[in-house]
Amino acid sequence: MAVFNIPAVKYEGAKSSNEFAFKFYDAERVILGKTMSDWLPFAMAWWHNLGAAGTDMFGAGTADKSFGADASDALAHAKAKADAGFEFMQKLGIKYFCFHDADLITERADLAEQNAALDAIADYICEKIEQTGIKALWGTANLFSNPRFMNGAGSANSPDVFARAAANVKKSIDLTIRFDGRGFVFWGGREGYETLWNTDMKFEQENIAALMKLAVQYARGKGFSGDFYIEPKPKEPMKHQYDFDAATAIGFLRQYGLDKDFKMNIEANHATLAGHTFRHELRVSAINGMLGSIDANIGDTLLGWDTDEFPYDVYDAAQAMYEVINAGGLTGGFNFDAKNRRPSNTYEDMFRGFILGMDTFALGLIKATAIIEDGRIGEFVKSRYSGYNGGIGAKIRSSAVTLEDLNDYALSQGEPPAPESGKQEWIESIINQIMFGG
Repeated sequence: MAVFNIPAVKYEGAKSSNEFAFKFYDAERVILGKTMSDWLPFAMAWWHNLGAAGTDMFGAGTADKSFGADASDALAHAKAKADAGFEFMQKLGIKYFCFHDADLITERADLAEQNAALDAIADYICEKIEQTGIKALWGTANLFSNPRFMNGAGSANSPDVFARAAANVKKSIDLTIRFDGRGFVFWGGREGYETLWNTDMKFEQENIAALMKLAVQYARGKGFSGDFYIEPKPKEPMKHQYDFDAATAIGFLRQYGLDKDFKMNIEANHATLAGHTFRHELRVSAINGMLGSIDANIGDTLLGWDTDEFPYDVYDAAQAMYEVINAGGLTGGFNFDAKNRRPSNTYEDMFRGFILGMDTFALGLIKATAIIEDGRIGEFVKSRYSGYNGGIGAKIRSSAVTLEDLNDYALSQGEPPAPESGKQEWIESIINQIMFGG
């Protein structure tokens, strides 16, 4: 029996007035040799879409996420969420979902009971996967909500808490493998500190790395060939989190020999909280060979926390897709780690949010492709560095000079030529022309 009284969402084009139709996301449209659905492997975040009821620090939830089940019956409610989630994804043409272990069923304090409960709902989800072909993009362990992780998980000062975190990671890996997941994420929601006065930073980071190494060893031993991801975030809930931004996380991975198994899962809202643009974090990840997956959302620049809004800024999405295209695409996908605003509390609003997000990135893909095919910006960037194509520039690039050689060259050449214009305003006018010129 259907949960949602909404037909399958179809592409109807930019002039459609149907609120439950795609205006720009045309799954089978071919762009640069791949379909839109290949460029944009969208995923539903189990926690927000099927769990978030609009609760905030000032008030109770406003949305009904029981999906017709008795919420006091944990397994019945978990099955109802699965029914709703798979119907929702089918109607939107979404092929993937992302989950934390704690999203799937009400958490038990006893580990054995919790694992048994997870196995029960996992059996049901596997039936849904078999029926629909929809599977996990990635899984992760919730190592931040329960009070036991107050002082961190891998970074916890207690070996007993570390062991419980490891057990949760093991079970989450098992679930990810069962759900045919493409990746596994570590988001260090409590892996940080409030004050350095009571913190041994080196000790904590060594233990976080040890937990990650154990996870890789276990998963590879089970035949898991997907990527592991770190999802950077600078603050909230901790005052300072160790996975502050992409550059910090990449440095950590290389320091502890994890860079061959891990890539970045970049969240747009986390990038801006770190004082960067979304595009910056994608570029840093890509040039280091570690752009893996994306959490697609947007934050509110007037607010200093993680608002997880559905992406609506096409200019921002076009910049992001420019980076993704130039990187050759993602090994992961686009997870809508986004939730409806508190007053948008109906089932219909769930669809409206995803249609907005999917159309935003589809239009971003179209515009980014147009920027690339226009060619003016790409050619200008190449020309800015053309001095390195020969002569002393080529020797610098090939490490064929010494500092003394460069000193002699500078003495012989005299004052360098006047710097050339970066033409930023011209470039930005090209972007506007392509974005809005029709």
